[in-house]
Amino acid sequence: MSDPVSTICNLGPASEESFARAGIGTAEELRVLGADAAYARLLAAGTRPHFIGYYALVMGLQGRPWNDCQGEEKAALRRRFDAIRAEARGKGDAGLSALEAALDAIGVVERRR
Repeated sequence: MSDPVSTICNLGPASEESFARAGIGTAEELRVLGADAAYARLLAAGTRPHFIGYYALVMGLQGRPWNDCQGEEKAALRRRFDAIRAEARGKGDAGLSALEAALDAIGVVERRR
């Protein structure tokens, strides 16, 4: 039997549900995918982007507490998060008006599916 996602540091039942919606059902699958690919899958499955959630995932996969991320390391993770989010928006914004895309970018409206 494989370990659930929630056995990874910083990830609990809510994260486990989100990853399951994205087709990631075990801690091993998550480790194999890595943080960036797994987070991209979360976004593709409709999870709203949140920087703390992303870096908590990165830290968890390293076996570190989420609040261990600081300084330049945190800044570098923010750049990675922004790139993942931009890539996800680029794939999912077809059909959104310019206004809807702008509102979505700041988290005011949910994406149409």
